[in-house]
Amino acid sequence: MIDIRKFETLGHADHGWLDARHHFSFANYHDENRMGWGSLRVWNDDAIAAQSGFPPHPHRDMEIITYVRSGAITHRDSMGNSGRTAAGDVQVMSAGTGVTHSEFNLEDEETTLFQIWIMPDRDGGNPGWGARQFPKADRSGRFVTLASGIEGDVEGFGALPIRANARVAAATVNAGESVSYDLEDGRHAYLVAAKGRIRVNGQDADPRDGIALRDVGTILVEAVDDAELVLVDSL
Repeated sequence: MIDIRKFETLGHADHGWLDARHHFSFANYHDENRMGWGSLRVWNDDAIAAQSGFPPHPHRDMEIITYVRSGAITHRDSMGNSGRTAAGDVQVMSAGTGVTHSEFNLEDEETTLFQIWIMPDRDGGNPGWGARQFPKADRSGRFVTLASGIEGDVEGFGALPIRANARVAAATVNAGESVSYDLEDGRHAYLVAAKGRIRVNGQDADPRDGIALRDVGTILVEAVDDAELVLVDSL
């Protein structure tokens, strides 16, 4: 099955400093038909104004992946970690038994990002944080694993580790070209084009639409425009 969730149908919250779109039920947005997809629980499309951000707040028992689309985000947490993650790069926080963190846009321009939450395979464990650069040139014409809890992905591909049987991957595709991803039986894929119009297994989608897939075998993505893709594969 393929379900294309148009950008304009997503949950929306405008807080002034934060303009957020919610692919799944989150905060004051609730849709019983959009509670998650597999173990993917949250996909927020956030625009954060310059010199603003999320003040310190707690999390537990969640794998939180931040994919920065433009600008940069600066992280600080109760474990003593801090770091700046710039456009195209990724940070991962395993909340475990509990962590408090802040995420601020300390730049003089707006920052846009995808914030992705995946439910862990089991609760508990020590919290952790990590970040890594993923040059877009390295994922031209192919999916590259950014974060994963699937055996072999971290060791073989240098992905950031998460505590879930899930994979976060990304690709860039030039207009007129295509890229494919093999989805195993029983797994769920959720695909978003950060930019560019695309065609997924013959169905058209616009930038930032959400595309939920299951039981499709190979996912074939054709780029109508130059496109930047982010995909989550989970149980």
